[in-house]
Amino acid sequence: MTEQQLPDWADPSVSPDALDAQGVSRRGLLRRAGLFGAAFALGSAAVPATAATAGRRPGGEDPRLAYLVGDHHIHSVYSHDAKYTFSQLAAAGARYGLDWMVFTEHSNFGHADFGAAMEHGEILRARAENPRQLIFQGLEWYIPAAEHCTVFTTPGRHEVDLLTRFERAYDGKLLGYDKGGPADADTARNEAHAVKALKWLAEQRRSGYVDDVLVLANHPMRLGIDSPHEMRNWRDAAPGIMIGMEGAPGAQGAAIPGWRGAASIRGEYENKPSAQSWPGYPADAYLTYGGFDWATATVGGLWDSMLAEGRLFSITTNSDAHRIVFDTWKNGDWQPGQTFDSTGKLPDPVNTDTPQPGSDFWPGQFSRTHVGVTRYGYRAVMAGLRAGRVWLDHGHLLDGLDVRLKRDRDRGRGVTLGGRLRVRKGEKLTLNVTVTTASRPNPQGVLPELAHVDVIRGAVRGPVTDRDSWKAPDTRVVESKDVSGRTGTYTLRVPLTAGEESFYVRLRGSDGNRNGTGYLGASVDPHGPVPHAPGDGDPWADTWFYSNPVFVDVEGA
Repeated sequence: MTEQQLPDWADPSVSPDALDAQGVSRRGLLRRAGLFGAAFALGSAAVPATAATAGRRPGGEDPRLAYLVGDHHIHSVYSHDAKYTFSQLAAAGARYGLDWMVFTEHSNFGHADFGAAMEHGEILRARAENPRQLIFQGLEWYIPAAEHCTVFTTPGRHEVDLLTRFERAYDGKLLGYDKGGPADADTARNEAHAVKALKWLAEQRRSGYVDDVLVLANHPMRLGIDSPHEMRNWRDAAPGIMIGMEGAPGAQGAAIPGWRGAASIRGEYENKPSAQSWPGYPADAYLTYGGFDWATATVGGLWDSMLAEGRLFSITTNSDAHRIVFDTWKNGDWQPGQTFDSTGKLPDPVNTDTPQPGSDFWPGQFSRTHVGVTRYGYRAVMAGLRAGRVWLDHGHLLDGLDVRLKRDRDRGRGVTLGGRLRVRKGEKLTLNVTVTTASRPNPQGVLPELAHVDVIRGAVRGPVTDRDSWKAPDTRVVESKDVSGRTGTYTLRVPLTAGEESFYVRLRGSDGNRNGTGYLGASVDPHGPVPHAPGDGDPWADTWFYSNPVFVDVEGA
């Protein structure tokens, strides 16, 4: 692989006149972070020593960050149910401003035998031809007893071997341990195999076989088969590897009015409970709320119940690109005698000049995951994801978000998303939320406008007794800031007081077009995201951002 180069917007040698509006905006954010030029290129050498110990001493301080935009869930012709070539998708990601992309092809015998190696050749060429773009190779793992996960690793000589060895030994589809099995399948065996798989991945990192590897659960509530205890078991089996879940699924264009059908729901969340579903989920859990998975969108719900244990579990969003809405390409025809299992690759698509069925957006067109880093590179993206320095938006709602929580008596920046602040009972704190509003029309031609920023606070009570618990009864919206009409970069300062219990805070906001009483009631969430009517879910008219939490550890709690 050639030496990594800074993206145009971060490279001082690239004239501002050569940048588009998005690049100019991102360069401005980098300048304000104090990372433009050498500081960003130097990488870890520019990180203050206090960053490594911020969570273990009172106060704490995190490094200055730049946010890289990416998508960890993309399918090409190397997946049996997708359509586009690798180069089509990589070009789209670059066009929509992505810094990093993960190609996550579905597990299949054809993929393990042929496709993974063929795609790897394309990825190596793309990395060499465009060293400004970070392209990861990954896998969409069929989790034994559950649904899907993104698995990906750093570039290196073992990256394909790791993925194919893992696929053959641990994939639920290849083993017959997945959701397609009978209702009376050996669930205990299958769940144990998923845990064994994650421990195996952790060992590959620990032994140095690969530099890094991460796992994220995909569309966890689409079928209701990822039970709360399974998610906790995955996290606990490999806490540095299994780091979170999709807070919002792909397929966000599924319910554009008049396009896919009268019953369509954003995310293709159109299922009902089945024999394989966990019976403790309500029927409403199978819907999206403002395009977000019920587990994330419900204040005091499943995501909060995991955070209330005092452990980070990140959220992301992505395209899950298979078939793009309004696109005119169709799958090419097979040659006689060929199948996916015999080739590992679909025929290249053919342009019909007529819109074809689809639910997805191009990578970066609608869904974006922002990861805070101190340098540009593959390891930096994975380190930022693992640290939880993550926020996400739909529809390019924001240009930038920086979150810092600090004690009022301290100087410095404080700690940021995914971090921990150690305080004493009764201490006064300030949550500083710096918003940079959208400076240009999004790919739909609309200039997004942020209407409100919500602060959500939850008590940290430690590990739950019931590992199938999906409620956090002490989590609620504690403040909502009306920011309608505000533009440019501004900072909201939210005062907080440390009580007797440790706690966490996280953020959420939207364009204000569609909201109502949250799933667990107005006292918990007075104006949260709501489901849309089937077939009437224009995603561009209902956009939200979410952030990961910041934890506050109260001494003596």
